[in-house]
Amino acid sequence: MSMFSTGILVLTSPLHALRIAPVLRSAAQLVERTLYVHLHPGLNLGGGQARPVFIPPAVDLCSLITRLYSKAADVCAHLDVRVLLTHIHPPAGIAGPFPTPQFLSHSPEVLLTDFALQDPAQSHQVMQCLQGYAGRCYACQPGLPSVLLRPQPATQHEESEAGLKEPEEEGQLLETYPDVVVGGTFDRLHGAHKTLLNVSCLLATRRFLIGVCDQGMLKKKVLKELIQPYELRVEKLQEFLRDVKPSLQVEIVPLGDPLGVSVVDPLLRCIVVSEETRRGGEAVNRKRIENGLPALVLHEIQLLKDAHHSETEEEKISSSSLRSRLLGTLLIPPKDTPHLPLQPYVIGLTGGSGSGKSSVATRLEDLGAVRIDCDKLGHQVYEPGGAAYQRVVEEFGADVLNEDKSINRRALGKKVFGKQERLKALTDIVWPEIALLVKNIISQAREQGKDVCVVDAAVLLEAGWTDLVHEVWVTVIPEDEAVSRITERDGVAAEDAQRRLQSQGSNAQRLEHANVVLSTLWEPDVTRKQVLKAWNLLQKRMQQRRVEK
Repeated sequence: MSMFSTGILVLTSPLHALRIAPVLRSAAQLVERTLYVHLHPGLNLGGGQARPVFIPPAVDLCSLITRLYSKAADVCAHLDVRVLLTHIHPPAGIAGPFPTPQFLSHSPEVLLTDFALQDPAQSHQVMQCLQGYAGRCYACQPGLPSVLLRPQPATQHEESEAGLKEPEEEGQLLETYPDVVVGGTFDRLHGAHKTLLNVSCLLATRRFLIGVCDQGMLKKKVLKELIQPYELRVEKLQEFLRDVKPSLQVEIVPLGDPLGVSVVDPLLRCIVVSEETRRGGEAVNRKRIENGLPALVLHEIQLLKDAHHSETEEEKISSSSLRSRLLGTLLIPPKDTPHLPLQPYVIGLTGGSGSGKSSVATRLEDLGAVRIDCDKLGHQVYEPGGAAYQRVVEEFGADVLNEDKSINRRALGKKVFGKQERLKALTDIVWPEIALLVKNIISQAREQGKDVCVVDAAVLLEAGWTDLVHEVWVTVIPEDEAVSRITERDGVAAEDAQRRLQSQGSNAQRLEHANVVLSTLWEPDVTRKQVLKAWNLLQKRMQQRRVEK
């Protein structure tokens, strides 16, 4: 059967009988991007017209949503799963939860259900009923394809987890509050974020206030360089919440400190936390009491375990783990380079001092790439008789020479450090000569039938050498780790190491150009696996490029 971009899954099984993993696995065979989930336990699609009704927000429903996102992360992590809550509401004195069909951010292309068909002869009737029901709830094109899912039996492990709710919770209503608050980074919304947001939407009846970490709150985050911009994270949150519960008044504010607006807003009544962030919620309440405000109810949700975590990642589902999995992958497509030959494929590798760029270049060389070390080429052009030697001496004077007439790089450095005009005069001489040497080595590699060259260059971007390469790869590590490495490697003071880093471009500036990002923050074997992943993915891109040409 064809794959669809977006689908709506109507779950009709009673909560105690719902086998989440098999149903999601079956749905993922048909939907490839966004899967909206509509919960209506006990809905009968075999008895004529079916109408949406209000479903009270119960504790067991809350537990089901948590399990649903947990299983989705396990069996269909590629899908953007969103549990819709418009109809999860205490019975109201209006005609129904959907006076008009709700518009969703992504137009549904297929309708799915787990409804258990008793008589195969009713199949057509059930599908018609599903179309009518979904059309009353959501804005759908008429005549959407409808599928009765026939999931494979659950595994023994999934069977044992199928009914995890506490029996005494069945039917117990969730206490709700007019104004609810949460805080977080919300980088690349994942199952744990969605659980937090969905539960908060169940708890909130009027306003949902969200503090999103910004600037100073990101400094200690793992791979903070890969965190999405604040504006993009806010945009993704708004879209998700419009789909999940459009009736809520959503306020999103930047979070510049751990407590944020939660300690001064008098209308708030509840803060949603996890076991990990409970102490933060308690700190909020202490400050609120100091400020003469009532303490908030702490509603704690469980952390979701990450079934796919590696030895260097957290056991819980987390954004830092997702960011680490981006390392070595293609983050943005390469620019068109019609002026460059297909072979060899040229990688421009750059990174700040101490970032481990050279160790990555060595590993790529071990995998078969031709390494072009621009630092060595720089030394070469400075040598007596080298391409830049005479012009440098003429520009900066004979006092930059050693007794043997070689250029004293330290003396030359003192003449240009902190002096932009003099530095530019030097680079205008040296960089073009290095570029010519790079081009020559690439040409030699082409003649030798080499497939890949790696231009190892700290100044790849500043020198404008991106025109020489097909892709830009960047190595990043936190500044404090870079300072530690530089002081240990070069025997300089920490202040000198920091000045050196500040005189270079920032990680953020490099990442604007990065097709692939790598980090040597962890053990050497982790770096080895990262580079190998990047190399294997590169081989696939090169093969695809050859096929297309």
